[in-house]
Amino acid sequence: MFMVCGEALMDVFGAGESAEGVALDARVGGSPFNVARGLARLSCEVGFLGAVSTDFLGERLVAALRDEGVDTGCVARLEAPTTLSLVGLDERGVPSYAFHGAGCADRLLQPRHLCPLPDAVRALHFGSYAMVVEPTAGTLHALAAAERGRRLIAYDPNIRLNVEPDLERWRGVVRAMSARADLVKVSDEDLRLLHPELAVEDIAQDWLEAGCTLVVVTRGAEGALAWRRGERLQVPAPKTTVVDSVGAGDTFQAALLCALGEAGALDAAALAALPARSLEQALRFAARAAALTCSRRGADMPRAAELR
Repeated sequence: MFMVCGEALMDVFGAGESAEGVALDARVGGSPFNVARGLARLSCEVGFLGAVSTDFLGERLVAALRDEGVDTGCVARLEAPTTLSLVGLDERGVPSYAFHGAGCADRLLQPRHLCPLPDAVRALHFGSYAMVVEPTAGTLHALAAAERGRRLIAYDPNIRLNVEPDLERWRGVVRAMSARADLVKVSDEDLRLLHPELAVEDIAQDWLEAGCTLVVVTRGAEGALAWRRGERLQVPAPKTTVVDSVGAGDTFQAALLCALGEAGALDAAALAALPARSLEQALRFAARAAALTCSRRGADMPRAAELR
């Protein structure tokens, strides 16, 4: 079983002008929320751990998790608003985000809200701005530290400077998590924000030396690169007609975790020993899943049957 930890929110897209203003299309979202749903759609047993509002939008978020078969036993329901993320798309379908979340439920998770993890949980995924906004960040960092060595720890920074504009804060969090996580998946765009002066391979090697077992860098239409100690792999991105790339990175992470689970590589030792061919197959599976998400609007992640 996987447990995905972090934020759940509503992505709000423009849907054209109305007689009185602008029509909006609100969809369930949030990077960790998407990873949880992506795992469920690939027939993986998964739960979500985070704080969700008791308002009507929070009710919709929890219903969406349950509808997909995601376990909500570790969801804390708080009487605070739901974060709204206004999503704009450029001519290439690349999204930009404006978050309205001060004082919202997903940022207010405290240790007292945590439930005991089910014994079946073999891997924990952490990500995005939940790891930098307090008190949620401190709660999740403590959880990751406590579970290091007991369960696989996966991490995706998914940097959002309009939530936390201080790059030094992000760098500190990423540095800490690269030493704590067994798997770090990051986009090349995030790496350029974090360390524009460094080569991607140098960053990957630094993280491996810090204690990470596998570093994966997604590069959009150029596919993905992966590093383990003494090893570098590269896979291409399948050709696709891009509608938008919302949720593509989350889909990649969900599919990669699912494939690693099927390969029996959900601990650091097994991940390090996984044959290169099997790792490459997992990366190709993840790239194919992400390409499918890019071919449709929003974070509409594929189901297992679509990837057979």
